[in-house]
Amino acid sequence: MAHYGRQTMHKNITFDEAAVAAKYIEDYFQYPMPKTAVILGSGLGQFINKVKILKTIAYKDIPHFPQSHVEGHKGNLTIVEIAPNKHALIMEGRFHYYEGYTPQQVVFPIVVFHLLGIQNLIVSNAAGGINQNFKQSDLMLINDHINFTGHNPLIGNNDSTIGQRFLDQTEPYNQDLLDIAKSVAERLNISYQEGVYIGVSGPTYETKAEIKAFGTMGADAVGMSTIFEVIVANYLGIRVLGISNITNMATGIAKEKHQHVNIVNSANQVSDIFATWVREIILCI
Repeated sequence: MAHYGRQTMHKNITFDEAAVAAKYIEDYFQYPMPKTAVILGSGLGQFINKVKILKTIAYKDIPHFPQSHVEGHKGNLTIVEIAPNKHALIMEGRFHYYEGYTPQQVVFPIVVFHLLGIQNLIVSNAAGGINQNFKQSDLMLINDHINFTGHNPLIGNNDSTIGQRFLDQTEPYNQDLLDIAKSVAERLNISYQEGVYIGVSGPTYETKAEIKAFGTMGADAVGMSTIFEVIVANYLGIRVLGISNITNMATGIAKEKHQHVNIVNSANQVSDIFATWVREIILCI
């Protein structure tokens, strides 16, 4: 495990509070901490049924941990067994800027993961399809992103002993993990898309004009999460793999109006395929 000494990374991201949370998690689980963590987005909670649950703790019971208030996000941290001697840490639900959290509060779990020794992070989300070659229920490997939230969790005083002031973003999604995901998909005959994810603040769905603009910018899918977590994971040296579940086509492309319940239901339709894919990816890293 990383050193639990007193350090401050940025305003509102303190290693003090993260260290307390990490120590509590480690003591509670009583298992060696795994090298891989997974963040499950809306409607993707079925992953937990594809693995052996070893122990679960509610976010509300972890010191300083935020709470998730979005439908489809259970609010549990679970350690699971993927195979003998192969464990993973699973976040069943995440935190969003639109819930009123600061960007630094959104990424608090990533700092905790860093202190627990996590080396690989698989982030998933429900996203709207912008690329008109996509269809509802596609799975998309994220190969790059556009931060259109207007915010960045690294704003504030920087501690150069932890991470660089000006973080390189040439490869926010690790190419080795992308290659593994593609190889596993081919072996399991899982079809997928690949593209650019644009992150917005939410909670309103995008307008037709915004979607048209985002498409011109090069975005293939849009969502209200993920960006902050990926930035801080990169900052802390954690390799990232991102997968979007295209739960709906975006405004102006879709014929119907958006409702969150429909998005969760759509995500559930491919949850089994997603779970199988991610499980096999973890076995390969």
